[in-house]
Amino acid sequence: MQTKFYKYQGTGNDFILFDNRSLTFNKDNTKRIQALCDRKFGIGSDGLMLLESHNDMDFKLVFYNPDASQSFCGNGTRCAVTLANRLGMIGNNGTIEATDGIHDVTIDKNGVGVHMRDVSEIRTYGNDLWLNTGSPHYIVFVDDVNKVDVVVEGRKIRYAEPWAQAGTNVNFVEVDNEGLKIRTYERGVENETLSCGTGVTAAAIAAHYTGKISTNNIKVTTLGGDLKVDLKKEGNGYANIWLKGPAVEVFEGVVNL
Repeated sequence: MQTKFYKYQGTGNDFILFDNRSLTFNKDNTKRIQALCDRKFGIGSDGLMLLESHNDMDFKLVFYNPDASQSFCGNGTRCAVTLANRLGMIGNNGTIEATDGIHDVTIDKNGVGVHMRDVSEIRTYGNDLWLNTGSPHYIVFVDDVNKVDVVVEGRKIRYAEPWAQAGTNVNFVEVDNEGLKIRTYERGVENETLSCGTGVTAAAIAAHYTGKISTNNIKVTTLGGDLKVDLKKEGNGYANIWLKGPAVEVFEGVVNL
């Protein structure tokens, strides 16, 4: 069966998307998901998404990592909203259901925004931090992100206890005059990616929490481009968190499923 797909990227974080309102995509076929995401033998991507109908909201988003595990993805959600807007599934403002729950979303001249989940728990490990922004993230502050071997150092933490089984994403963050610079090792991809939306959000919260940044509107520079995080501190946690930035179609095509 030949099926249309769309390829999108958000600051270099790239994804395969399917309009699955007819529920024709076999979600139980994990080998197919892995094959489609493979950069040598498939389309190639940092993840695969299915846009499906929802009874009460604009649409439901199902996200898969390249290893076919499921999680929430900030940049992926922004790309999915952009496609859904093009397909007439959502306007410039709406509400969707993703893997980690309900999210408000917006589209305007500055890009696509996603209202992220509140963060109530922030753990400290020496000078490092861990928090969950829809996906789990470990934050390491460094003097120069360009000097970090992200894959080697990221894997050491990703497979260490207490995360060895479920895994955690690992972010190396540098504070500069304009905001933050970040590089991320992503679980599920098991490599460095050009950008990670939930990682960018976690880094912004961690920098604000530790007093490294005082503004509530934080610019974060990834290898693939700039994103913005708006946040508000409430007690020991954070609320009204928005991830904002560009989402662009790369190409579309047909694949034989």
